[in-house]
Amino acid sequence: MSNLSVANSPKTSTFQMRINPEIKETVEEIYARCGMSLTDAINIFIQQSINVEGMPLIVTQNSKDAIKAQAIQILMSEIKKGEDSASSDSEYISESDILTEFGVEV
Repeated sequence: MSNLSVANSPKTSTFQMRINPEIKETVEEIYARCGMSLTDAINIFIQQSINVEGMPLIVTQNSKDAIKAQAIQILMSEIKKGEDSASSDSEYISESDILTEFGVEV
């Protein structure tokens, strides 16, 4: 992943877009309630795109299922990392040893 930081990078380029004025006003009000401007929100979107190296949101007709599947995939990956780390760590302490150390009866 890239170490680019939108917040800390110099702002020397301009980006323009056309948008319906009513939509712009509505979205500006939404972001203002969050304490940010439309520009801030767009910069956050751009930063997240850099962070994930792609679209920072899932756009599908089945977004709920896609998000659930993605979350499960991330969770399983993290569990695998933990298992790999535990099995390769020479300082690994078993569950029973930890329970004994803290005086927990099973």
